[in-house]
Amino acid sequence: MLDGLATLIRDLVAESCGPGGIPGYLAGVYHDGAQIVVAHGTTNVSTTAAMREDTGFLFGSITKVFTTTLVLQQVERGLVDLDERVVTYLPEFGLMTPGAAERIRVRHLLNHTNGIDADLLFVDANGPDALHSFVTMLGRRCGVLFEPDEYVSYSNGGMIVAGRLLEVVTGLPYADLLERDVFSSVGMHDTCTSTEQAILRSTAVGHLRDPVTGAARRTDMFKLPDSWAPAGSTPIGTIGDLLTFARTHLAAGVAPSGARVLSAESTSRMQTVWHDMGTPNVPPIGLGWLLMPFGATTVLSMSGASPGGVAVLAVVPEHDVAFAAFGNDARAMQLHDRLLLSLLHDHLGVRTPELLAAGPHDADLTPYPGTYRSNQLRVDVRLVDGELEETMTYEPLDDQQARIFTGFAGTSYPLPPRRFVPVGRDLFAPAGIPAPALSGYSRQLLVSYHDVGASGATYRCAGGRMTRRDRD
Repeated sequence: MLDGLATLIRDLVAESCGPGGIPGYLAGVYHDGAQIVVAHGTTNVSTTAAMREDTGFLFGSITKVFTTTLVLQQVERGLVDLDERVVTYLPEFGLMTPGAAERIRVRHLLNHTNGIDADLLFVDANGPDALHSFVTMLGRRCGVLFEPDEYVSYSNGGMIVAGRLLEVVTGLPYADLLERDVFSSVGMHDTCTSTEQAILRSTAVGHLRDPVTGAARRTDMFKLPDSWAPAGSTPIGTIGDLLTFARTHLAAGVAPSGARVLSAESTSRMQTVWHDMGTPNVPPIGLGWLLMPFGATTVLSMSGASPGGVAVLAVVPEHDVAFAAFGNDARAMQLHDRLLLSLLHDHLGVRTPELLAAGPHDADLTPYPGTYRSNQLRVDVRLVDGELEETMTYEPLDDQQARIFTGFAGTSYPLPPRRFVPVGRDLFAPAGIPAPALSGYSRQLLVSYHDVGASGATYRCAGGRMTRRDRD
């Protein structure tokens, strides 16, 4: 199976990485004791250095599964209880909404049900005090979008709080704990959190689209500050190491070396549904993992954006399969999607029904127009020509926020308006995109509305992130 799959990957990658395409790409598959890694293109258009099978890259938010693994290790050691309040371990944790911090439990940090409104909060801090600096600013700048356990909203802030909690209960800096209890224990020997180490080897950098020519240009920012480390700013490693980590979760917490990293019970808890929004654009959530349903098959997954790059890790326990990939251009997410769907459909025989019902959907669109907000983000929704039209605007709190976000995203706001059409109850798809194209990771392009009543919708959800409607 893997020989044929390697050929398919090479063909699809070559097609997407041609002139004007993704500069460089890496992909790997593990299945039933064997694995392949494919490398294509360049690590950096400025140097034209070749992408190699052992090239390192930023893991981005895949780190959230590492952070969750670390917390579960402390649960096993009796230092942390998932049902305990966060402030019990981390008295410094506070939020602007009175009493909100005291209602958040440790498990809410790991399953994205905490409601903390800090998804775009950046603190320009590096070194051993970086996470403390983030939590301090969190208490001064951010409130909550909803009550714990009410909804799922992808939470960078929650994972950073979890990382700071780990520092307090273990007495170790997050980077040291990650190196010792995940990288070393799992056997991820080519992964580090140090740019000083990464520069000594082949390491890919991200690329953004030149607004004039459309060509890929190297980003001016390699990584986000250390203050985002538990959410994904610092780990740099290889496809091979990601597959080694995935194999550990396939083997109920036992690393390929034979070392036990997590108990079977803890591994199972991470892969168990803790909250389900019941809408196609938000997969059921475990602890750390997104539990994406493809028909009757569940894929444990997490994607990870870095400045000008995007990685993905997908694990299919039912078939003893793991897939990892990285592209140093944001357009690589579409290629990740194609490869994962091909792996599932063509090589594993997974049959998935259409995610969306066929045919036109008539709907009363009047509950949805309005202005929806979350931390530093405003979405204006209007009714235009029988469709919903959205305009997204970034509203930075200060110059520091704007500088870091612009370096990361490489785009200017407001974004061009986008049109959406109804495809189900309180569910909308981008106009012009056929339903079959929204069955993989791209299902996150769908937009859902929640708490819809006589006065309209209260929440809008896109990309797994909630925004709340202005009621003033």
